Amino acid sequence: MAIRPAPESVAKEAAENIHPVRDPNTLSNYNAWRTKHTVADFDVDFDAKRLTGIVHLTLEKLAKGDNKIILDTSHLEIVGVDIEGDEAPWDLASKRTEPYGSPLTISVNSKQLEAASPNLTVRIGVQTTKDCTALQWLTPAQTSNKKHPYMFSQCQAIHARSLFPCQDTPDVKSTYQFNIRSTLPVLASGLPTGAKDFLPGKDGQPGTLLYTFYQKVPMPSYLFALASGDLASASIGPRSTVWTGPEELQASQWEFEKDTEAYIQAAEKIVYPYAWTTYNVLVLPPSFPYGGMENPVYTFATPTVVSGDRQNVDVIAHELSHSWSGNLVSCASWEHFWLNEGWTTYLERRLQAAIHGGDKHRDFSAIIGWKALSDSIEQFGEDHEFTKLIPDLKGKDPDDAFSSVPYEKGFNFLYYLEKLVGIKKWDKFIPHYFTEFKERSVDSYEFKATLLSFFEGDEAASKKLSEVDWDKWFYTAGFPPKPNFDTELADMCYDLAEKWESLNEGKNSGFQPSKTDVEHFTANQSVVLLERIQTFSKPLSPKLVELMGEEYGFAKSKNVELVSRYFVIGLKSRTESVYQPTAELLGQVGRMKFVRPLFRELIKCDLALAKKTFEKNKDFYHPICRGMVEKILEKHT
Repeated sequence: MAIRPAPESVAKEAAENIHPVRDPNTLSNYNAWRTKHTVADFDVDFDAKRLTGIVHLTLEKLAKGDNKIILDTSHLEIVGVDIEGDEAPWDLASKRTEPYGSPLTISVNSKQLEAASPNLTVRIGVQTTKDCTALQWLTPAQTSNKKHPYMFSQCQAIHARSLFPCQDTPDVKSTYQFNIRSTLPVLASGLPTGAKDFLPGKDGQPGTLLYTFYQKVPMPSYLFALASGDLASASIGPRSTVWTGPEELQASQWEFEKDTEAYIQAAEKIVYPYAWTTYNVLVLPPSFPYGGMENPVYTFATPTVVSGDRQNVDVIAHELSHSWSGNLVSCASWEHFWLNEGWTTYLERRLQAAIHGGDKHRDFSAIIGWKALSDSIEQFGEDHEFTKLIPDLKGKDPDDAFSSVPYEKGFNFLYYLEKLVGIKKWDKFIPHYFTEFKERSVDSYEFKATLLSFFEGDEAASKKLSEVDWDKWFYTAGFPPKPNFDTELADMCYDLAEKWESLNEGKNSGFQPSKTDVEHFTANQSVVLLERIQTFSKPLSPKLVELMGEEYGFAKSKNVELVSRYFVIGLKSRTESVYQPTAELLGQVGRMKFVRPLFRELIKCDLALAKKTFEKNKDFYHPICRGMVEKILEKHT
């Protein structure tokens, strides 16, 4: 007699109760209750620098009889809690669990438990505090036109809990409704549904509007995003808009309008149609700590991508790729972050090949990425836990592990698998993977199982995949095997670097540097040149550093990718003429990609100047960036 399997609901409940949560970086009990829908009703208070309002969480009951809902919070003030309209007992832990915050425990009575069939709605009155790590508040003086204040959020990795009580884990996905009242225009990570209900201000203060957005595609809490300020917009494609300050609008529109739609169409051919309706870019003030943040509908982007030469728009290719990898299919925890960033970097480089004309462009980008990977591994140390594809983050802050490792080691693993099975077969797996886990979260083991299952009927591919040393890829610290990249676009950069190295060693008196050396280079080729020079065993002499800066225009370049790398060369060479310009750049750019290496090198050259520069600009930096620099400085005090 055949035994019939238990219904899926029974298996799901058993699994949820037996196995611990997959994410070690949350204090919530999301295996007992899971958020299905979130409504955020907030007032933006620029004077007090806080959000106040009510958050409504609709939760699904997963574990039978569990009468506690535990949510993540960090530096939040809780005003009150009710469940389905009835006041509910709650407790906010008085002692923080670093770095995860203070769990909020809400008690559910038996009547409410019985009524949860299966969903239950909790309303929480809340306001943010001055210690909120997700928000940056800029005064009018800190904005470009000096007229209005500005506020923006950055919730990745575990900072949403400082905005509102939530299950702050990528393993939980919720639909969202945003109702945000502000004196200035608002954007949020949903589709706009209108601005209404004008309220006049008091005592001469400006009035407010209620800006509403809806996100029907479930997304994790780290993609919750808000911005409010003096915003203007312009079209950059048939389904894309750029938003920024009025003074920066024309330059931003020009930067993005050529390639955005082409990138979307190229991505749709590789995966499947774009799911989020419109793809827009918000160019933030210069204190934004990342190159871009893939918030659905509105990518938040650093102004350093607006370089006036369209040489940095591949950041948009990366953030767009997140629309599939990370946003639709999310890593189950930050230990499996490579599934977000490795896949996204892989797709980004496939877009580069499609748009720019061939795999040599993809491999050229991968060569730049390998240098970034090398820098991260050197910084951590080859045996460090954070250089593993799947690091152990139990008890650790995911921000501390943030580096190029999940991006580049993840890319190289996918690149290796593509070469192993062949690109034609691999290209059939890509849409399968993103369909299998669409609107869900996935860990590395599910990825492995899905890959092996997909190729089960292909004897040749299965045999090759059976030879993959999965444990080595997943758990070995340090470098992965280096692929044999096409170096055609990099070779001319290497050749020029060799001439500089010979000149530096007194062996090439016939080489006379001239601006014609690099006038045919793309900005990325100049990046490769500068990064190769950074690796010289003998630092370039200060005299040659200054000659390079003058002849090649690096010293005064408006492209921060170039000038920052040039300054690193100068700092390594103890070229005093770059010390003050470095300090000035650190007061103009808050992107951690530039801030961290520049501070590390400036500290070695002039600790007093580094400390002075940080003190002068610490309020300019986003809290995430500020915390990172403080940790760097602590090592030298």
